[in-house]
Amino acid sequence: MRLTRPAAVILAAPVLLVGTVLWPSAAQAAPEPLFAADAPAATSLSESLGARSGGAYIDTASGRMVVAVTDAAAAKQVRQSGAIAKTVKYSAAQLDSVQANMSKTVDTPGTARHTDVVTNQVVVTVDSTVTGARLAAVKAAVAAAGDAARLESTPDKFQLFIAGGQAIYTGGSRCSLGFNVRTSSALYFVTAGHCTNAGSTWTNGSTTLGTRAASSFPGNDYGVVRYTNTSIARPSAVYLYSGSSTQSITSVGNAVTGQSVRRSGSTTGVRSGSVTGTNATVTYPQGTVSGLIRTNVCAQPGDSGGSLFAGSSGLGLTSGGSGNCSTGGTTFFQPLNEVMSVYGLSLG
Repeated sequence: MRLTRPAAVILAAPVLLVGTVLWPSAAQAAPEPLFAADAPAATSLSESLGARSGGAYIDTASGRMVVAVTDAAAAKQVRQSGAIAKTVKYSAAQLDSVQANMSKTVDTPGTARHTDVVTNQVVVTVDSTVTGARLAAVKAAVAAAGDAARLESTPDKFQLFIAGGQAIYTGGSRCSLGFNVRTSSALYFVTAGHCTNAGSTWTNGSTTLGTRAASSFPGNDYGVVRYTNTSIARPSAVYLYSGSSTQSITSVGNAVTGQSVRRSGSTTGVRSGSVTGTNATVTYPQGTVSGLIRTNVCAQPGDSGGSLFAGSSGLGLTSGGSGNCSTGGTTFFQPLNEVMSVYGLSLG
């Protein structure tokens, strides 16, 4: 049985403009503050504001939810919800437009871009391979965006995290299992698409697990493998590389900038960090992937496809990035909710 998808799936210095906080009168009850656990509510509020919203994020110092807004009326609505309102110059839609305008010039191998909702800017990052005329073109594109964008650089190289070794194998390549999932009639696991592109039959090093059912890379970075060996234990959990301990995964969530997260992978085990951006785009030598979660969690070759999670909520699949777990780096993740939605999958 092959999985099918719906036919319409399509594969500068920061400006800090902080709004004034208005405290309620003594006759009014102050709203309950929204904290990190309330991220879904704050995100929904941000989305409901439409063109007046600059996005939502978690303030890492206080743990409070912040919603960026472009006018006073929206700020009042945010404060009434219990979140912190921050007045900014650009809406999320305007920054999305800036990213779209940059795509043809900036999306060259060795570059990445994302919207930084904290500073209200599009951030373009170049790695050590971007030089000469290509670097000049990227600089010109960033300069043309004015204070809506800034340029950063990394001494490392953006790469996919795939390697030969153990964990889940196909041929001579090793990746990491992301999450166990299912439909009403079959059992699957999800991993990175650049992994499933590498081969059809997957093993755990000694026993066949299953065969590729779907793969999407570049554009996206997710793949689905159908279990043909149904006798193998396949809990809805993430292995924590500490004895036999696991973290149960009971829901699929949306990553929020500032959120504390963990990643599990077969090369470097479990690593922690935070979300530094969403809707990120990175151009690897093998192609461009968009709509990613950007984090400061480290990863290395072989960790590809592994789980990104926060508590019992599954968030994403390890794609690639720069750096390593000795010096640190940036890692990008394919959002889990996309592949779950495209193929009608559920956890379990």
